[in-house]
Amino acid sequence: MNQIEVTILSIIIMIGLGYFLKRIDFLSEKDIDPFNKIVMYILLPCMIFHALYSADLSLISQLGILPFVILASSFVTGIVAYFILRQLNLDDITLWSVLVTVMIANTGFMGYPVTLGIFGQEGFLRAIFCDIATSFIFLVLSFVLILKFGGTVKTAVRKIAFFPPLWAVVLGLIFNLVNIPIGPVIDNTVNYLGQGAIPLIMIALGLSIDFSAIRRSKSMIVFTSIMKLAFFPLVAFVAASQLGLIDLQFKISIVEAAMPSGMMSLLLAITYKLDYELTSDCILINTVISLITLPIIIMIL
Repeated sequence: MNQIEVTILSIIIMIGLGYFLKRIDFLSEKDIDPFNKIVMYILLPCMIFHALYSADLSLISQLGILPFVILASSFVTGIVAYFILRQLNLDDITLWSVLVTVMIANTGFMGYPVTLGIFGQEGFLRAIFCDIATSFIFLVLSFVLILKFGGTVKTAVRKIAFFPPLWAVVLGLIFNLVNIPIGPVIDNTVNYLGQGAIPLIMIALGLSIDFSAIRRSKSMIVFTSIMKLAFFPLVAFVAASQLGLIDLQFKISIVEAAMPSGMMSLLLAITYKLDYELTSDCILINTVISLITLPIIIMIL
């Protein structure tokens, strides 16, 4: 059994564990929110900070190209999806509820464990730079939705300014480049906390699975799955090729682009009073489908 199979099966087992625990009423969907808060505000920032703090950043000029692959893929996919959805005469709320799921990839919650498991720390480092693009896309969509549906610019800026993983990237880079020591105790503590991020993320994903969503939002689930899991990585393939990326740079950019819709899509849907149930259905089902499409794409690469 190769490393790809081992990693994907491990992820499926952890997600399956979360779903099983929900089925036997040991945990419930109410537990997803506290799990996500622990991951978002503590474990994931520790994981990102430690990876960047201990990484060899001599190739940072090359790593800086990676976000542009995700940005290009997101905006091209978003524009194409927008015009297709317009032809379906959907109301604005439904249209944007679907569009945010198409444009935001799960480059963090799903991307980190996959790249770390298959490509190691070198792959994980590159995944972090891909995820920077996702944060930027989140910011752009926040401003677009403010203009479209109301809200304040101050609220959108505050959400980004206090986004813990973003600060983990900034501080990790600063501490590494300026060579600021944190000492063995803090180093070990941050490392241990970071190692807890992946299993908790996977269990939370398992808790969120709801197969009844297939019947509820079938047509839009099919559309978002095609656009996010097929068209998005296809655009990334073209973009990465045009930018001259090779080897690990090329592989990670495509794998990150092939991730399912990100949970930040749901945050946007809830914040700006879109059809968040539709957004949630699309995210959950194409996350399940990605467990099939991701191994195929990784093996092709």
